[in-house]
Amino acid sequence: MTESDTELLRGRGLRVTQGRLAVLGALERMPHADADAVHRALAGAGSDLSVQSVHNVLGDLTAAGVLRRFEPERQAARYERRIDDNHHHAVCSSCGRVEDVDCVVGAAPCLHADAPPGFAVRTAEVTFVGVCADCVEAAA
Repeated sequence: MTESDTELLRGRGLRVTQGRLAVLGALERMPHADADAVHRALAGAGSDLSVQSVHNVLGDLTAAGVLRRFEPERQAARYERRIDDNHHHAVCSSCGRVEDVDCVVGAAPCLHADAPPGFAVRTAEVTFVGVCADCVEAAA
């Protein structure tokens, strides 16, 4: 629970609650976590937030633009605090590990697509799927 998290929530028009601060703290320590992982981390730290409450907080924070939600293929939705850029993700198809990949070109939306007339592209979501270094090493 930092002063900046309190200011962040207020700046987005959200009430500052212990649950919201706890979820933000958990995601600071565990980027790319899903709701169940956040709940387990909070329960392990003595929080009494239910799984449903964690889902509600994640939904509220995402809707307010405090968190980014992304869905790796065949996995639960993940959440992260890194929201102010248009980065992408690399997902290990073996262990599920997720890592950030900076924008491929350097300027949002990173890709130039033939969008429908009048459609303004703001972001591009790219997911690189492969095998992480740890899994490659373990398989060798």
